[in-house]
Amino acid sequence: MLLRVRSSLQFFSFKDWNHERTRNDTKYDHRHALNLMKQFFSLLLIVFVLSSPLAAQKRNGSAAAAAPKYGNTDGVTAAQLKDHLTFIASDELEGRDTPSRGLDIAAMYIAQHLKGLGLTPAGDEGTYFQKVPLRRAKVDIENTRLNLNGQTFAYGQDFLTSLVNANVSGAAVVFAGNGWVIKSKNVNPYQGIDVKDKVVVVVNNLPKGVTGADLKGPIGGDWMSPAYYAQTNGAKAVINFATFSTLVNWEGTRWNQSDKGGVEFGENASTIKIPVITVSPRAIASLFQGEKFSAANLFNKSMAGDPIESFDLKPTKRVNATVAVKTENIHTQNVVGILEGSDPVLKNEYVAVGAHYDHVGMNPFAAGEDKIWNGADDDGSGTVAVLSIAEAMAKGARPKRSMLFIWHAGEEKGLWGSEYFADHPTVPITSIITELNIDMIGRYQNPGDENVQNKQLPKQGEIFLIGSRMMSTELGELSDGVNKNFLNLSFNFKYDDPNDPEQFFYRSDHFNYAKKGVPIIFYMDGSHADYHQVTDSIEKINFESMEKVTRTILATGWELANRPTRPKVDKPLPASVISN
Repeated sequence: MLLRVRSSLQFFSFKDWNHERTRNDTKYDHRHALNLMKQFFSLLLIVFVLSSPLAAQKRNGSAAAAAPKYGNTDGVTAAQLKDHLTFIASDELEGRDTPSRGLDIAAMYIAQHLKGLGLTPAGDEGTYFQKVPLRRAKVDIENTRLNLNGQTFAYGQDFLTSLVNANVSGAAVVFAGNGWVIKSKNVNPYQGIDVKDKVVVVVNNLPKGVTGADLKGPIGGDWMSPAYYAQTNGAKAVINFATFSTLVNWEGTRWNQSDKGGVEFGENASTIKIPVITVSPRAIASLFQGEKFSAANLFNKSMAGDPIESFDLKPTKRVNATVAVKTENIHTQNVVGILEGSDPVLKNEYVAVGAHYDHVGMNPFAAGEDKIWNGADDDGSGTVAVLSIAEAMAKGARPKRSMLFIWHAGEEKGLWGSEYFADHPTVPITSIITELNIDMIGRYQNPGDENVQNKQLPKQGEIFLIGSRMMSTELGELSDGVNKNFLNLSFNFKYDDPNDPEQFFYRSDHFNYAKKGVPIIFYMDGSHADYHQVTDSIEKINFESMEKVTRTILATGWELANRPTRPKVDKPLPASVISN
């Protein structure tokens, strides 16, 4: 699954492409692979030209020239950003899911550019790749079965299941309404019933008058999901009614469970260890046949927000279920390169500039013609901004400190790549003086755009900043000073608070550096109508505004890399923030 580095040129075999990915069906298209290979070897030709003595001579000539005040900021251009993003956000990369063939192609694209620029590999074993271990699980269809009251149902046709090995034999059944417990709202559908050693059946939509905003604090405190309550109180399994949304996405969910598979990282395995089974209308109707309420009656009551009585099903009703899951150990990768500093002492410290280069992938069963989430803004924009900064700095004068450029995998899954790097850094984590995180900087308000969701975007000439003042007064002052003396963008601190309702401080890779005591600045454009939609595509990117923001980030990194001392952390994050 993972790219296998074979030499200093980092070629890979055709087998490395076989990730069993799909475009519009579940069969691997070899003509598509050949097309990708042609594009890749065209890229290699470009890299060889970049690596030639003449190219190196030109780079050295630039380095010998007097450095502008903030380094080679002119080396970042809108055209350059667009060229990179045209590839990174193309359909050929299939949405850059973690893990996927498309993400591996993106990693190789970045690595080959770093090699052409002469940056030092800072991954594993002399490569640009830091392997990030993952586990993949898939439903074993042949050995997964469900029997409700003597009637057998087939996986994929009549039920779907969470990826948890389980064997439920002859369990009694209890219906628990919506299944949610919210203490602050006096919602508890389990009063008067006992779920121990039983299968709990729920409609599983939030009760009337309750929204996601009401689920405050960690699970198990003020609130419990149906599965959490069931597991905590000794139930054997949970069966969900299929909702309208479930039915619309049924084939896509089946594909994710049995073909693509679910992926887990580190200790982030699911806390729910009992199976959660979603059944079709036909199966749920069979289970409730002859009961005091039919399945259709209970579903309609739930949709209308009417009170629903919890009750035990007849003692003769029994559930038998076997869920078999196949697991394997796999890898993805962070991409890491270093531009060594010019000062013999300060070069042992690093300014990190990072982004996540993954997105949310593709779904061949999604509604509509477009099946690929290209992620042009999220975070193709950050991916190519970091690459453009690396290129500009490599071709200009060297800063005194070293620059560490890193592209994190798995951000969309839960900040996996940055968590792994922070826990297993390829340079001492204490040597990183600041981390500049770039996540979505390609979208801005446009005149005439009446979409309400896009009104939240920054104006042109503006960018949202988080964290510059949070841990280090000096870092905040430096950031503001560089900006004022350079392009004088409007820094908007609207979301610069860990307690902000949007929780952006916790939702990107800088958070894992901040937890280690590294001061951070997070640059972003917030959210918009195309966030995590197939419509997040390159034609909506404002490259001129993106150029200004990227140049400002380069200038900030340059100033950090050349100042006599590192920014002092005078406001460490409180334990409550670190543990969030």
